[in-house]
Amino acid sequence: MRSNKKYNVAVVGAGGLVGRTMVKVLEERNFPVNELQLFATERSAGKEINFAGKSYKIKIINRDSFKNIDIALFSAGKQASMEAAPLAVKSNCIVVDNGSYWRMNPDVPLVVPEVNPIAAKEHRGIIANPNCSTIQLVVALKPIQDKFGLKRVVVSTYQSISGAGQKAVDRLLNEIGDETHQSEYKHRIAFNTVFHEFTDDSGFTIEENKMFNEIRKIMSLPELPLAVTCVRLPTLGGHGESVNLETEKASSVKEIRDALQKHDGIKIIDNPSEDDYPTPALAMNTDDVYVGRIRNDTSIQNGFYLWVVSDNLRKGAATNAVQIAELIIKNDYFEFNSFL
Repeated sequence: MRSNKKYNVAVVGAGGLVGRTMVKVLEERNFPVNELQLFATERSAGKEINFAGKSYKIKIINRDSFKNIDIALFSAGKQASMEAAPLAVKSNCIVVDNGSYWRMNPDVPLVVPEVNPIAAKEHRGIIANPNCSTIQLVVALKPIQDKFGLKRVVVSTYQSISGAGQKAVDRLLNEIGDETHQSEYKHRIAFNTVFHEFTDDSGFTIEENKMFNEIRKIMSLPELPLAVTCVRLPTLGGHGESVNLETEKASSVKEIRDALQKHDGIKIIDNPSEDDYPTPALAMNTDDVYVGRIRNDTSIQNGFYLWVVSDNLRKGAATNAVQIAELIIKNDYFEFNSFL
């Protein structure tokens, strides 16, 4: 780690929910920022965001935006990832991209610091931040895989509508206030459950396919049997996941709990006799992955249930990106050979 050094940092997509949270997390974690630059689309350009007691104006990206920038945190959508990230890399700036565009590129590591930190070392200018639902799940799966092996994982998600951005949050609030319960959309968000966008005739959604691919890549388990269903809920923050897994080696609930408890970034809340378990509301504005309802699945050998919860805007997006940037600094991963 470069001692006492400060870094020039850019946040791209600073006007959005995740971008604003990135700025907030940078300040909270005392990230060694020398100069901060904020970028976004024309819609957000000109707005101001406070960081460390100073107001910063959001600007529009141009060809020279990343000169002298060390690390850029991106959360501005597919187009920005596709077009602006290469501009940053060509300026010798390392990109940590929260979008999905680069995640499955073989030249781009997909990183969760508590799970596969060494992968960041192999970056060639861009490091991808995984999908929010993937992040919290792999944090919980990692210590179980390391100690007992994973034979099969089944997960159903209960995802806050905030994962779809500020527009979706605004839509939910408007629908809650509409006593007619009518909507211009086919499916209401309020008082309802909805699915993500479908990919094709396979019947799977984009979110489900992301989880299939990303979990296997991050955990280096390309053949891991997975069953995934992703659902959006009319809540304002935090994702829950019902997880059923089968381990390779025999274990017990106590051994599973102990393995989870020793792992960085995990908090156990699991006291059913006192009605104590993690909820999305509890996870909001925190950076940990919470695990509860750890119990045996007697329908299969070596089967277990978990309930996994995390703040999707923080650990599921902004905080994980900042942690990747911290990983770069700590290990001095600044040198790279661009693949672009």
